[in-house]
Amino acid sequence: MYIGLDIGTTTLSAVILDTESGQLLAHQATPNRAGIAPGPGRAELNMSRLAELTVECLTRIVTDSAIDPPSVRGIGVTGQQHGVAFFNGAGLDGAGLDGVDTPARTAITWQDLRAQEMMPGSNQSYLHQLIQRAGGVEAFRRMGCVPAAGFLGTTLFWLRENEELPSPPVTACFIPDAIVTFLTGARPASDPTLAASSGLFDIIANDWDWALLERLGLPAALFPPVATAGAAAGGLRADLAARVGLSPGLPVAIALGDNQASFIGSVAEPATSLGINVGTGGQISARTDDFHFIPGLENRPFPGGHYLLIGGGLFGGRSYAYLLNFFQQSGQQLFNGATADDLYERMTSLAAAVPPGSDGLVCAPFFTGSRVDPSLRASFSGLSPDNFTPGHFARALLEGMAEGFHHFGEQMAPVIGPRSPLVGAGNGVRRNRLLAEILAARFGAPLHIPALAEEAALGAAIVAAVGQGEFASLDNATARLLRYDEVVG
Repeated sequence: MYIGLDIGTTTLSAVILDTESGQLLAHQATPNRAGIAPGPGRAELNMSRLAELTVECLTRIVTDSAIDPPSVRGIGVTGQQHGVAFFNGAGLDGAGLDGVDTPARTAITWQDLRAQEMMPGSNQSYLHQLIQRAGGVEAFRRMGCVPAAGFLGTTLFWLRENEELPSPPVTACFIPDAIVTFLTGARPASDPTLAASSGLFDIIANDWDWALLERLGLPAALFPPVATAGAAAGGLRADLAARVGLSPGLPVAIALGDNQASFIGSVAEPATSLGINVGTGGQISARTDDFHFIPGLENRPFPGGHYLLIGGGLFGGRSYAYLLNFFQQSGQQLFNGATADDLYERMTSLAAAVPPGSDGLVCAPFFTGSRVDPSLRASFSGLSPDNFTPGHFARALLEGMAEGFHHFGEQMAPVIGPRSPLVGAGNGVRRNRLLAEILAARFGAPLHIPALAEEAALGAAIVAAVGQGEFASLDNATARLLRYDEVVG
């Protein structure tokens, strides 16, 4: 058995995978209550609180499943990409971090927008200034992506310019890396699947772009060594093992990015499939054997020497939540009404009663911009007396999300060719069958929904199992473990 742990933006999820039966023996989810919003456009995490939530999540899944601790062979870790956590060796913390690296300051997540602020005395944002000092967009060709607000590299640049960069010795790692450090006491290390989400990692050379770091004035000592996802980072600390009910020294794997983990945990035929994952955000992904630079898309490392071509939208479940929040405020402020607990379901039910095309109402769901254009904003167009209803707005938003994914797919097509099957994963697909139907209709292909849920946590468990030698390769593991139990469209 292997535990997979997903340090998500809104939820911490854990699964126990039985590699013999291919079944999930247990699943546990804990709300991520470690978030902090210290000001407009700020998104941070209290790492001590996050560490305690991780212990809580692991304890619950071990207790609820009543497993025999020695039967667990390893823990795999994944989680949110792009953001940054800081660690030093001070060795004191109220969350049980004594004797290991501890947070030097709060973590800053991928949702943080401070880099979009204008630099003092300049008509450029911090983000634009970073790109200019780097040598222009072309300087990031080998990174597979152009930096955006919330990326580790962009955030470090903002901190440096504002003289807020933690003093050495400090390691700037990713949030899942920080959790691995907490669990093991090992120094932080980053797999390329996470390192590449910084905007500073050369995915062809498989190393940090040291010359770029020098141009940006970022100290090389800040950056963690490069490691391999699935390889053991260290053993589970004895004190934590006693708390959660697992064996001390249990191998904890180097973490990987949640986008790649979700693909691994949902796509049984990775070489031929096209995957769509909708969570807080959303991505459309296709695995390739070669590096491809396509403006507007990202190319990320994938375990086993492959790449994952990505259309990453800032639209997803968060966009639907914005509309829900609008409806909530309308009811409360206009009618002093109480908020219904099933408002998501009611929105989707109303949307399902609206015909495809939303009677001409069109939504561009870019509430917080796009990776290419952070200044872009959402819009609804084609309004008429007939489509000015809550149901039309809800359906138009879902159709706008599907249109965004399809646009990314069209950009990929010249490189990847036809792909089948189309696989839909993430809670945004599982819990919103209407969105699944809209995606299938827009792509003109059936949407296959994986039988096993919590794809990112499952992917982390699979990677840990491969790292421990349970399977010869990831392809071998996914072919044996994954299947689809529903086809929509």
